[in-house]
Amino acid sequence: MKFTKMHGIGNDYIYVNCFEEQVVNPEQLSVRLSDRRFGIGGDGLILIMPSQIADFKMRIFNADGSEAMMCGNGTRCIGKYVYEHGLTNKTHITLETNSGIKYLELHCTGDQVTSVTVDMGKAILTPREIPVESDSQEPFVAKPVQVGDRLERLTCVSVGNPHAVVFCDRVEDLDLEKLGPLFEHHAIFPDRVNTEFVRVIDDHTLQMRVWERGSGEIMASGTGACAAVVAAVANGMCEKGRDVTVRAAGGDLVVNYTDEKITLTGDAKLVYTGEAVY
Repeated sequence: MKFTKMHGIGNDYIYVNCFEEQVVNPEQLSVRLSDRRFGIGGDGLILIMPSQIADFKMRIFNADGSEAMMCGNGTRCIGKYVYEHGLTNKTHITLETNSGIKYLELHCTGDQVTSVTVDMGKAILTPREIPVESDSQEPFVAKPVQVGDRLERLTCVSVGNPHAVVFCDRVEDLDLEKLGPLFEHHAIFPDRVNTEFVRVIDDHTLQMRVWERGSGEIMASGTGACAAVVAAVANGMCEKGRDVTVRAAGGDLVVNYTDEKITLTGDAKLVYTGEAVY
């Protein structure tokens, strides 16, 4: 099986062109190939597929084999792949995901895609739609929740995937190997949850660490960056409609959140191509 490894600010996935390859049992394959010691290594497996309702379709599988709804960094890498491999000559393309159609604008230098802006759609703040268990269907903003031996104030949002955002004075000192699973498997999240631990640097800059359900701590998350900005606006820390830079371990993303949509802009890079026997 031919594959391409790509990353968006360190959020690395193994991409397979399903116009040319047939993938059987992608759940198991993702577990095997994502292993960083005995496999290729990555945050998961992404399939690039034909679509009947958009230009292309993506399916994404986490490192534990579970299927995710979508991936912001992954969508950007797909945009780069399909353009540079001649699957399209358009710089505005549509992508079918499990959370709806996303709209990509490719920024090119010559025949190379240097960055991509993704229209992520509207933020979802209604608890039942995220989903998060709540006595009220008002937005779940700064609500106190007991997580292990800590009382945390959570702001929950869906940007295709469910996210819980926690604001901290420092994110560097957090033990995410211990904290992450407590959030991911908390009883109020029926589908598990991705968690962002965020420090507000100023009203247009955030610092973020991410615990992703099914993958653990990752270097960056596109949907996580969007969720962090939505949560910061909901808590009065950032201004709606303004570009906000989100700094993750792998690099920076730029998010703009309005009532109509969220746009996410960042890089997409090739790591290498290869073949796997399985």
